[in-house]
Amino acid sequence: MEWRASHILVKEKALADELLQRLRKGGNFAALAREYSTCPSKSKAGDLGWFGSGQMVRPFEEAVKRLRPGGLSSVVRTQFGFHIIRKTGER
Repeated sequence: MEWRASHILVKEKALADELLQRLRKGGNFAALAREYSTCPSKSKAGDLGWFGSGQMVRPFEEAVKRLRPGGLSSVVRTQFGFHIIRKTGER
């Protein structure tokens, strides 16, 4: 199984919570990723491409597995910071 996802990565939980609220109210994921994410993927609107099991850190991968395509995660903490994840595909 492979998954495709986009994410917004920030250092502060409070900012992640604020961005998640904005997304749930209809905010534009791509625009918020480009503006706020600290990950190099921000230049691609947060798109991480396709990845398989073991390619992402465990908390991130587990969150992606639980989502349906198109689904939005709650805030996920990893050693890199706080992520908001949108699952964009599964194959």
